[in-house]
Amino acid sequence: MSEQKVDVVVFDIGGVLLDWNPDYLYAELIPDEQQRRHFLTAVTTPDWNMRQDAGRPWAEAVEELTALHPEHAEWIAAYDTGWVKMVKGLFTDTVEVLAELQAQGVPTYALTNFSGEKWEIAKETFPILDTFTGEIVSGHEQVVKPDEKIYRLLVDRFALDPARTFFTDDVQRNVDGARAAGLDAELFTSAADLRTHLRDRGLPLKP
Repeated sequence: MSEQKVDVVVFDIGGVLLDWNPDYLYAELIPDEQQRRHFLTAVTTPDWNMRQDAGRPWAEAVEELTALHPEHAEWIAAYDTGWVKMVKGLFTDTVEVLAELQAQGVPTYALTNFSGEKWEIAKETFPILDTFTGEIVSGHEQVVKPDEKIYRLLVDRFALDPARTFFTDDVQRNVDGARAAGLDAELFTSAADLRTHLRDRGLPLKP
């Protein structure tokens, strides 16, 4: 085993541990693919959703967007009330990596762009998300990745050494933001690759 180069491991959630995709809900609500794509890209835009990740209450978000698109009121409301149906489940192979790290006594943290309201629901629905040593949730902090402030919050709040803190995220700009803040970070592509990255840093994981 090579020398251990990191002390803690930090996980993004959506796309890494949690299989979240609005299509899982809206494929039922809007069967026509072209109509569904238009709704999810031009009405409930990624920027609109990101504002909830940055702390805007869902009730306010739904009210504002419904005023702009009253003809889509029911579909807009479903983005809030049907949120759990957007989650297919956990990526079990990544969960296995997380559980193995925890069993080895390696501190694990969550650093996620996530609505504070929905994060509490996610933890109730998937209890593994409530097992981290600590968490930084953008909706609670009102700052989102890749803003350097959110990485500084992680490091300062939990007294971490950035150079010995490994972070993985499925979005390259978030990885770049972590690296700019001094963290050891890699793009998440698969649980197998994550396992390799961690073993390369000397963590005691199975092949």
